[in-house]
Amino acid sequence: MNDTTKLLLRAARGDAVPHAPVWFMRQAGRSLPEYRELRAAVGMLESCRRPDLVCEITLQPVRRHKVDAAILFSDIVVPLQAAGIDLDIVAGTGPVVAEPVRTMAGVEAIRPLEGESVGFVAEAIRLLLAELGDTALIGFAGAPFTLASYLVEGGPSKHHTKTKALMYGAPDVWHALCDRLAGITRTFLQVQVDAGVDAVQLFDSWAGALSEADYRRYVLPHSRAVLTGLRGPVPRIHFGVGTAELLPAMAEAGADVVGVDWRTPLDVAAARVPGKALQGNLDPCVLLAPWEVVEQEARRVLGEGAKAPGHIFNLGHGVLPETDPDALTRLVELIHTA
Repeated sequence: MNDTTKLLLRAARGDAVPHAPVWFMRQAGRSLPEYRELRAAVGMLESCRRPDLVCEITLQPVRRHKVDAAILFSDIVVPLQAAGIDLDIVAGTGPVVAEPVRTMAGVEAIRPLEGESVGFVAEAIRLLLAELGDTALIGFAGAPFTLASYLVEGGPSKHHTKTKALMYGAPDVWHALCDRLAGITRTFLQVQVDAGVDAVQLFDSWAGALSEADYRRYVLPHSRAVLTGLRGPVPRIHFGVGTAELLPAMAEAGADVVGVDWRTPLDVAAARVPGKALQGNLDPCVLLAPWEVVEQEARRVLGEGAKAPGHIFNLGHGVLPETDPDALTRLVELIHTA
C-alpha cells in the first residue's frame, strides 16, 4: 500500500494536505440511479455476498463524484448472518432478527465468526484494490452496542427500551452479549484489513441514545476491545449519531479519527477531543437546498474543521435517498478547490 498520495490517510495522521479529503457515508447507494438499476432484482444481503456487485457498487460514486475515498459496500449485519444469526434486511424496515437475544442462553448460542465465512468480502476488496489507484478504500463494521440493539430489539427501535432494560436489569447478559459481538466485529474488520483496506470505520449509530456514564460503563470497554484489538497500522474512524456529549469517551475507545454528526460544530468537537483528527459534518438535508446554501454551509464546515489537527470532509450522517447526485459531484469539486 502506497499511502503517500492518499489524502484521507494523510489527513487522518494530521499531515499537510492540499485540500480536505472528501467522501460521503452512504455514497454508494440509493441516491444513484445506476445503483438502483443494479439492485433492482437483487436483495441487499445477496448483493453484499457477491464480490462482483460489491466491487461495482463501491466504485460507482468514485467514478461519478471523484471522491477521495471509497467505502466498501456492505451492511453492519453481514457478519452477524455469517455467524449464524437468522436475520434479514426488510425493505422499508431494516434488519429484522428472527429470534431476539435477551438471555444468557441466547448469547451462548451465538457462535464466533470464522474469517472464511466472509471470504467474499476479502475477494471484493482484492477486486477493488486493482481499480482504485490513489483512492483510499475504507472498510467498516457496526459497533457492539448498535449490533446488540438490533439483536435485543429484534429490529430497528426509536427508544431502545428492550436494549436498555437488558443493559440495566441483566448486566451480566449484556456484557456477555457485547463481548461476543466485539469478537465478531473485530474478526470482520481484521478480514478487511488483511485484505488491504486503507482505513476502517466503526459505526455506533445508536450510541447517542445513552448518557456518558452509561456509555462508559456499558459500551466503551467493548468498542475499545474492537479498535485496540485490531492488528495493522490502518487509521480507525469512530462515528455515532447524537454523540456530542460522548465524543471524549468515543475518542478514548481507540479512534484515530472521530466522526461528528451535524449537531456539533467541528471547532467545538476539536476542543472536546484535542489531538484527534475529525470527520464530518455537513447536515445531509443541506444537499436538498439551493446551491448557494450548500456552498455557504460547506465552507463553514471547512473553516470549523481547520481547528482540528486533520479534517476529512463528510456529511454528518448518510446521503439521503432523495439527494440529487449532481449536488454531491458539485460539492466534491468545491471541496477540492476551496
